[in-house]
Amino acid sequence: MEPRHPPRRHCDPRSYRRPHRHPGPRSCAELGSPAVRGAADPAAEDVRAGRVPAPTPSRRWRARPDRRPWDCGCSAPCTPWCCSGKRRTWPCTTRGRRWDDPGAAWEPFRRAVAEHPDHIAGWMRRPPQTNEVGRANQLIAGLLAVTDALGLPEPPPVRLLELGASAGLNLRADRFRVRAGPGGREFAWGDPGSPVVLDGAWRDGAPPPRLATAAARVPAPVVVERLGCDVDPLDPLDPADALALRAYLWPDLPHRAERLAGALALAREVPARVVRQGAADFLAGTELRPGTLTVVWHSVMRQYVPPAEWSRAEAELDRLGRAGRGPGSGWFAHLAFEPRRVGGVHRFVLTARLGDGPQEVLAEAHPWGLDARATETTALDG
Repeated sequence: MEPRHPPRRHCDPRSYRRPHRHPGPRSCAELGSPAVRGAADPAAEDVRAGRVPAPTPSRRWRARPDRRPWDCGCSAPCTPWCCSGKRRTWPCTTRGRRWDDPGAAWEPFRRAVAEHPDHIAGWMRRPPQTNEVGRANQLIAGLLAVTDALGLPEPPPVRLLELGASAGLNLRADRFRVRAGPGGREFAWGDPGSPVVLDGAWRDGAPPPRLATAAARVPAPVVVERLGCDVDPLDPLDPADALALRAYLWPDLPHRAERLAGALALAREVPARVVRQGAADFLAGTELRPGTLTVVWHSVMRQYVPPAEWSRAEAELDRLGRAGRGPGSGWFAHLAFEPRRVGGVHRFVLTARLGDGPQEVLAEAHPWGLDARATETTALDG
């Protein structure tokens, strides 16, 4: 896949004033991808030492050189060649490959950087677009909780609005199958025939009692609108954009690729729209509708929004919360699955706010939204 914009020539590695350090190379091994760490760690060392040309990163990465996501950025440029079958540049995408030696990823990756600097630079300038489908587990749990909290005889129709929606895959989350326990025998929610199955959704085999009760009471929400925003949206029906989504998944984690493939298949059946717009402007143009529950949700995107824009977005969320008074005006809920500081430690937590009520912490989970559990946390730092 060629980059969408003509790539600039790679820059002198000496122009980076701060080292290419990012928590990603260490965390990607902790999250189950030793192959990516096997490429990311020595990649950073080679760039610092000037042994290979430094790819020109995106404007966002240049602004925070200490936090460049090498875990996604270093793997993405090589994955499209392997997925398309054009080139076996990085062997970790070869079917059946076992990664007993994660260091085996390094030499093929280094050759790719040295031999194809323009291709690498084009990808490194793109913001990562993982659109992780597993995070829908948390968003759906929040949706069921706020719907149940309305206390209505019948759940109202739902409008799903997503900030930082990427390709909008999670705007179809109500069509996913969520399971916990062996074979989903302890907990299951959603369409049994869905191409997207979120196994291992809850660590203890079932959600916390409040969320389990909500799931039983709201077996199938009626979604009447699916609309998202993103500063650089992707089209899941476009083969090139679908390949980009695959490229940003760590290639030695096939279960993530399986979830993505199912979500791409579902996108062909269930329409959703993602507009090219920032979060604050998108919310400024949003109004409630009588008789419907308008839900604004987002997952692991807040860190990418400039502080000034996020302040504007929060003001708009407050406005919508005040407006959601009942059937005549419509109801409003804000759901977020984001990394937040709890007791000085970053944890990925699900928060919910119904109308202008208080924010509640409902659960916490693995960064990809699965293996979720109840949390004793009631307050967040800051």
